[in-house]
Amino acid sequence: MKKLSISLAVALALLGSAAVQAKTVKIEMTAKEVELPIDNKGTMYRSWTYEGMVPGPVVHVEEGDVVEFTLHNDKTSKNSHSMDFHAARVDVVKDFEMVKPGETGGYTFRADYPGVFYYHCGADPMIQHIARGMYGAIIVDPKDKKSIPKPDREYVLIQSELYANPDNVADMMANKWTNVMFNGGIFKYDPVHDPAATRMLQAKPGERVRIYFINAGANEFSSFHAIAGIWDSVYPSGNPKNVMHGMQSYVVGPGDAAAFDIISPVEGANALVTHSMHQALTGGIAILQ
Repeated sequence: MKKLSISLAVALALLGSAAVQAKTVKIEMTAKEVELPIDNKGTMYRSWTYEGMVPGPVVHVEEGDVVEFTLHNDKTSKNSHSMDFHAARVDVVKDFEMVKPGETGGYTFRADYPGVFYYHCGADPMIQHIARGMYGAIIVDPKDKKSIPKPDREYVLIQSELYANPDNVADMMANKWTNVMFNGGIFKYDPVHDPAATRMLQAKPGERVRIYFINAGANEFSSFHAIAGIWDSVYPSGNPKNVMHGMQSYVVGPGDAAAFDIISPVEGANALVTHSMHQALTGGIAILQ
């Protein structure tokens, strides 16, 4: 059985050649409770994860593939965990059930719709499992490759909220977050607002850059905008049939996703932000240079 273990660096790398050309794709993940950095200074946070990273691994399949998914819950975990793939149509009671520490669960589904979909832990209390880092992306490539323009490069950005005390479910329910993050980090790709940042999203002038954007929430809506740019195309849920052009911003609700195409500027950069300033100026900015 194929073990899925993709580093976050790979998850952010070009995805164009990563599509799995198979009728059946076997995916395994392990739920792990670990400490991870949440900012560019290395501040540690008690996280709950898939494969020990936030976000979890990017799952990449093709429309029509059958996904055989297995979830292991590490024996050192103190909590039960589960997996809810938004790309799946299954039995919510049986297939999304919680897996106890040291045990294994799983289910099978067919990826019937192309696009970018959210996945997350659905164990109770769901808001806490999401807020502590149990989320990621599954990209389902369309079977018809001509249905959507081929990008020159692709990135995955997942927005989420940081709650200072990971054990305080009451604050999560009251929406008392302190920062908004992209891919589990505050100003992770923004050396403009955080001199400690060492990473940016990069593209050559004139390239078509596709951003697979997911709002993990758990609570806030995102108004995704490219400062000094316009979205050439926006695909709600990433489906080629759902296309809009020339968009200044597009709202992505908690638990939703969209694909955003932008043509990289000949000179300078774009700042990709959630245009709620409270969100952007607490960490929700990524520089596309």
